Amino acid sequence: MIQPTIAKKEVTLHILRSFGIHMSKKLGQNFLINEQIVRGIVQAADIISGEAVLEIGPGIGTLTQGLAEAGASVTAVEIDRHLLDVLAKTLAGYDNVRVVHGDILRLDIAREMKTEGYKVVANLPYYITTPIIMGLLEQRLPLKLLVTMVQKEVAERMVACPGSKEYGALSVAVQYYTEPQIMFMVPPSSFIPPPAVDSAVIRCTVRNQPPVSVYNENLFFRVVKAAFSQRRKTLLNALKTMGRPADEIKACLLKADIDGRRRGETLGLSEFAAIANTLE
Repeated sequence: MIQPTIAKKEVTLHILRSFGIHMSKKLGQNFLINEQIVRGIVQAADIISGEAVLEIGPGIGTLTQGLAEAGASVTAVEIDRHLLDVLAKTLAGYDNVRVVHGDILRLDIAREMKTEGYKVVANLPYYITTPIIMGLLEQRLPLKLLVTMVQKEVAERMVACPGSKEYGALSVAVQYYTEPQIMFMVPPSSFIPPPAVDSAVIRCTVRNQPPVSVYNENLFFRVVKAAFSQRRKTLLNALKTMGRPADEIKACLLKADIDGRRRGETLGLSEFAAIANTLE
C-alpha cells in the first residue's frame, strides 16, 4: 500500500481539514468512508491489471485509490479545481493514475481515452447522473462496462420492466444501449456528510448491438420521449405531441399492431421499435 486508506472516516476527515475543504452542495459532494463499498465497486468492475478505466469525479481519490491498487490504468476527470492539489497529494506514488481537470459533459473523451474497450467506474454526483450516463452512451464511445454509484431510485428506474411505476424513458434508453444490473445497495452512513437518500451500485454491460433493430434511432427516442411525456394519456394522444396528424398516428399504431388505448409505460423496446419503424 502506497498511501493510507482514504475510505476511512478518520483519514477522510484529516484530508478535508488539512486542505480546508468544505463540501460543495452545488457539486453534489459526499465523500465515501466505507472500505467495503470501495472494494465492492472495484470487484463489480472486474478490473484486470493494466486495463484502462475512466473515473468521473474522483473527489479526494477514495475510489481512485481502490482502482489504482487493483492495477487499473486510471484517467480521473475532476471538475473542482480546488481538489486538484488534494489529488496530487492523496494519489502521490500511484504512477497508474492520471488526473484531468474538466467537465465530463464537455470533455473530448475520445481524445483523453485513446484506447478501445475501456471501462467507466464512478461515484456520480446525483444531481447530474442521467445527463452523464446518457452522454456517455449516446456518444457510442468504445466502452465495455459502466459501474456507477447512483441514487437508489435512479438505479431502480434503469433496470425497471414495462408496467412498473419506475419504468420510463431512462429505462428504455439504458436497456437499449446496455444490460443493467443492480449489484448492491449503499446506506447513507457510508458517506460524509450522509446524503438524504439511499444509493446503489449498478453495473451496465454495453451491448455490441441494440436488442431491437430500428431504422432511425433519433425517431425511436422521439417516440419514447413522447410516449412518456404525459403518462396519464393514452399512447394515441401522447404521440400526437410529435406533431404528426392524428390519422397518421392511428394508422401507424394499427399497422404496428399496437392498441392506441394503451399507455407508454406498458410498451417494451420491441413495441417502441415497431412504432418508430412504421412511422419511418
